[in-house]
Amino acid sequence: MDLETGIPQNSAAKKESWKTALILAYQSLGVVYGDLSTSPLYVYRSTFAEDIGHTETNDEIYGVLSLVFWTFTLVPLIKYVFIVLKADDNGEGGTFALYSLLCRYARVNAMPNCQVADEELSEYKKDGVGLAPERSFASRLKSTLEKHKVLQRILLVLALIGTCMMIGDGVLTPALSVFSAVSGFELSMSKEHHRYVEVPAACIILIGLFALQHYGTHKVGFLFAPIVMTWLFCISAIGVYNIFHWNPHVYKALSPYYVFHFLRKTQKGGWLSLGGILLCITGSEAMFADLGHFSQLSIKIAFTAMVYPSLILAYMGQAAYLSQHHEVREVYHFGFYVSVPEKLRWPVLVIAILAAVVGSQAIITGTFSIIKQCSALSCFPKVKVIHTSSKIHGQIYIPEINWLLMILCLAVTIGFRDTKRLGNASGLAVISVMLVTTCLMSLVIVLCWHQNVFLALGFVFVFGTIEALFFSASLVKFLEGAWVPIALGLIFLTVMYVWHYGTLKKYEFDVQNKVSINWLLSLGPSIGIVRVRGIGLIHTELVSGIPAIFSHFVTNLPAFHQVLVFLCIKHVPVPHVRPEERFLVGRIGPRNFRLYRCIVRYGYRDVHKDDIEFENDLVCSIAEFIRTEGEELKAAQEEDDNKMTVVGTYSSHPILVSEEDTFDGNNNINHADATGSSSELTEIKSPKVIQPRKRVRFIVPESPKIDDGVREELQELMEARESGVAYIIGQSYMRAKAGSSLMKKLVINCGYEFLRRNSRSPSYVVSVPHASSLEVGMMYQV
Repeated sequence: MDLETGIPQNSAAKKESWKTALILAYQSLGVVYGDLSTSPLYVYRSTFAEDIGHTETNDEIYGVLSLVFWTFTLVPLIKYVFIVLKADDNGEGGTFALYSLLCRYARVNAMPNCQVADEELSEYKKDGVGLAPERSFASRLKSTLEKHKVLQRILLVLALIGTCMMIGDGVLTPALSVFSAVSGFELSMSKEHHRYVEVPAACIILIGLFALQHYGTHKVGFLFAPIVMTWLFCISAIGVYNIFHWNPHVYKALSPYYVFHFLRKTQKGGWLSLGGILLCITGSEAMFADLGHFSQLSIKIAFTAMVYPSLILAYMGQAAYLSQHHEVREVYHFGFYVSVPEKLRWPVLVIAILAAVVGSQAIITGTFSIIKQCSALSCFPKVKVIHTSSKIHGQIYIPEINWLLMILCLAVTIGFRDTKRLGNASGLAVISVMLVTTCLMSLVIVLCWHQNVFLALGFVFVFGTIEALFFSASLVKFLEGAWVPIALGLIFLTVMYVWHYGTLKKYEFDVQNKVSINWLLSLGPSIGIVRVRGIGLIHTELVSGIPAIFSHFVTNLPAFHQVLVFLCIKHVPVPHVRPEERFLVGRIGPRNFRLYRCIVRYGYRDVHKDDIEFENDLVCSIAEFIRTEGEELKAAQEEDDNKMTVVGTYSSHPILVSEEDTFDGNNNINHADATGSSSELTEIKSPKVIQPRKRVRFIVPESPKIDDGVREELQELMEARESGVAYIIGQSYMRAKAGSSLMKKLVINCGYEFLRRNSRSPSYVVSVPHASSLEVGMMYQV
């Protein structure tokens, strides 16, 4: 019931929200929890591999079960479900989302094109969260981070390390899950033969898994969710059977007493076995990384209602069976399948293989999400991002990353051929990401949530201590497989930091070499600049001033369009920017010069529109700026390059009338208006299958508030739009200055230039028609 009106709220909307949450919870089983749900396949096998000595008592088995229970309860349930999921960046999760969240609350973003206007975005800060008190610890910490560039670089490197380890986990987890599933062949084949079956079978399954990714999270989620549900029901039912049939008293092992007793008795062996126990929480980070694909509520419902109880019963059932069958360790190393009743082993093997395929989906999806975030914030080379859902923008597919992950995954599978070494490698990657999340979360608690610093210290102490123990146990096994995530992490970290460093230097060059409007005004008479019909869009990274690429262009070709727009497309550290806040429009120079600056802001989850729709938005936004400026200011803002106005998309503009298609008399498309070409070209007939070109036309409303100057400027803008739009795109080549250090020359001349040549162009460049684009090459000496 509404408190103000006393009218009952719409129950249908509430039911719909719960219905949506339940549907997403169902889908999340197939995408988020596949990795966690398949962990019983390899946890006991990896834990009891070599580190714990053979014994006739159940102390070790009870101790391992107790460790698994408390690790699974403290990390996925308490840390992630109840704490970390609340640190979403407007619905987005992952290590880099935490970094982006910190960038919003403190000026720690290394990119210098940030503006004060970006902080005024409605999604820049969460509702109900105000600024920290001036003398509080949060305020002092914020000031310290903003003053010291070294701390900002450390924070960025920390976020990149977590990101790189997440990518490394995306390589290792699919290999471990699938290889552990096919290890069930050892129960029905001789030791000599099952090795020849396991590796080819795992490789074929992995290839099929990565080939499915282009269908998207939505379809894959609906396809995979029944498999995970069947798998969870299967292992929980087997667990209950084993508990009652073999050892009903196994529940006693849930007491934390057995943890301390186990560690005290086994000492070094118990500490080393933590690397195997750690595998029970692989996939926990996917709950946070895949948050953008679903929602907090759906992920919490799925975990607490189904995943958590099913896995606890499965681990208890395995422990109950193994407590009465010590001899199986000598033959099968306490594998999962020995605890399955013999009549059910083949059906369970089939379900396990399918579940392992699903288990790999969570980390692959999370890898796509986090690379998209990094690429949008200039920390990863440009890649092709395909949005697989029209409703949920977070559901994406990246072809290059998908096939790269597949190649690396097949390489480690063929190279290791052993779940123990794969487990060591995967465990180190998982715990590294969790440590980074813990560190960043402690800063979020203080800076973003404005909680007491002792609460943040307590969070770090509790979860940091647990994860540090697991990390040390995994790091000791460096030569036994743990070197792989470190090697992969270093490679990806180098790529990401080189790209970020090169992007930063390129922007600094633009800032240092930008020219003023006075230069342009003084240059016109001396070289006889000619104005041609149409709109010219100059792409630039600058948010103020005239880029050097334009001065290079105009001094060599002294002509530009009757309407010139300096267009800056940038991503801000929020997931989404509302359409009504998309454009920042300003004027450069006197009104009669028709020079404008337009900054188009996208969140790192937003989709860049196609060229026609974008042109319509851009032109109507400039028109709205002209109208608003004429109404409110009554005079042009000459020489004021910093004056910018927030303008929405064309759907909200009062001057918009309609969209129309441009045809010639023969019902073929007439491109003359769009291209500004001569009349002879209008006689060339286009194929009938080509769709008509949309064009926005607007009419200046008859109003005494609009003076003749504004009316004339709007009319000229419309005529320029009908003449055509030309895209002037800078093609920069970077070289280190003479006298630079050898390291800088390697990074810029070799590293960054190699990545630039082999990465994709920005989306707005790809969508530009070739006939309307003009590239201007320029060498940057940085």
